[in-house]
Amino acid sequence: MDSLQVRWLGRVGYHEADQLQRSLHEHARNDYLLLLEHPHVYTMGSAAKPEHVLVEPRAVGAELVHADRGGDVTYHGPGQLVGYPIIELRASQAGQRDVVAYVRKIEQVLIETLADFGVVAHRSDGFTGVWVGEEKIAAIGVRVARGKTRHGFALNVDPDLAMFDHIVPCGIRDRGVTSLARLLGSTAPTMQAVVDCVVAHFARNFDAETITRSDITWRSTPDDLSAFSRALLNGTSAPVRLIGRLAQAGVDGVADDVSAQRPEWMRVKAKMGPEFLDLKKRVRESGLNTVCEEAGCPNIYECWSQGTATFMILGERCTRACGFCLVDTRHPEPVDHDEPRRIAETVAAMQLEHVVITCVARDDLDDGGSSVFAETVAAIRASAPNTRIELLISDCAGKVFSLEAIFAARPDVLNHNLETVARLQRAARPSAGYARSLAVLGRAKRAGLTTKSGIIVGMGETNEEVREALTDLRSVGVDIVTIGQYLRPTAHHLPVVRWWTPEEFAALRAFGRELGFAHVESGPLVRSSYHARVGAELADLSLKKG
Repeated sequence: MDSLQVRWLGRVGYHEADQLQRSLHEHARNDYLLLLEHPHVYTMGSAAKPEHVLVEPRAVGAELVHADRGGDVTYHGPGQLVGYPIIELRASQAGQRDVVAYVRKIEQVLIETLADFGVVAHRSDGFTGVWVGEEKIAAIGVRVARGKTRHGFALNVDPDLAMFDHIVPCGIRDRGVTSLARLLGSTAPTMQAVVDCVVAHFARNFDAETITRSDITWRSTPDDLSAFSRALLNGTSAPVRLIGRLAQAGVDGVADDVSAQRPEWMRVKAKMGPEFLDLKKRVRESGLNTVCEEAGCPNIYECWSQGTATFMILGERCTRACGFCLVDTRHPEPVDHDEPRRIAETVAAMQLEHVVITCVARDDLDDGGSSVFAETVAAIRASAPNTRIELLISDCAGKVFSLEAIFAARPDVLNHNLETVARLQRAARPSAGYARSLAVLGRAKRAGLTTKSGIIVGMGETNEEVREALTDLRSVGVDIVTIGQYLRPTAHHLPVVRWWTPEEFAALRAFGRELGFAHVESGPLVRSSYHARVGAELADLSLKKG
């Protein structure tokens, strides 16, 4: 193993983690180790017996899912470290992969990890997993396809062990289950400490020469709180909750907003030519919303002068409050069901070659607004059949039926923005999730769509973190990526921590091309829909050649 991409993802729904695994299994050129916790869920392996589930899972606040791994029924939940290695197994001279040897290596990783905390663990003849005495502390269930692994292990750090009482764990009736917290009491390690040890032992046992690691923000530490206090003492106009999130994410100097010192390359002159004014008039007369205006896009003059706009459906009020976004967050208004028709008429009248349709997040709607997306695509196809349609969607709260309704509309490009690096997700968009966004994009790619995503920089991320995020996007099959500078909309939003230079954007563009993206749009003023038509055309050519 040359390199290992390690990702601590926090708490992730089982279906999202499964989709992420599948996408990485299909597209990733690097080996991955995903580390996370699940909400309460019971999973049935290929050998599971229904009678081993002793209660109705919903009665105890859990979900029941069927997994395509080996083994019987097991439990996953908060306080349990779940590891999903997606790695290429070395083939023997006969071309076979030794799955048993792989499982033994995982067991060894866990045994060594437990030893670091003074717990003597062992294997047990005839049983897969790791044991302390006669009690199981770690379960293992894997699947290998095309020489690559999925699923993995679950180590009990401090889960609610009573949840195991509602099943026959791994089909074993005469043995118990334990955890580090039960064994060590007040001296039990934190989840973060256990993750660090697992990563170190996994890398050693699997001969990883280099490790690239990204973590979703951990819980507050005293140092985080000190940084938070310093930010407040230094004074800042951003809301306390935003500064607190940045401090928790380890962003230094959060009170030193540099927005007022905008460099020359970030200055945009207003050019209100006839094309711009004509489009503005059409948008007003049709009662439509554009993200160009609502989000304060710096490219509005250039794009509108070229007859290109990004229409925003489902109103102009968003149910989320992302730390970087200007869109209105008051209570949303009722859905305007005539909106798809008006957009289609405007697109046809403007004879647009490429149109981008985006939306506010509508978590108040059961389907997240997916039906309106589908209706809008159908209306445009009827009125302007030669127009290429790009959808820039929210994550629809991860609801599979909502996403599938959008994918079934067959947009020419499916765009969903990752927005920022793993560490800053909770600061920038607390109602979304890094793993969820990757899973959405992976699911769209599996549906056969051309996929696109975007990142904004300048909120406190490092160059290496941006490269890791780009690697993750490409590893789930994303075709097109945009990278641009964050601009602070108001004093009530996240501060600009630094300005990235044109040379740095050029280096990211080159890196993205090395990763294999069909098209990379990277520059200080780039936004998700910037040069969308050109990007889609270039991506089409690249994908056809590939």
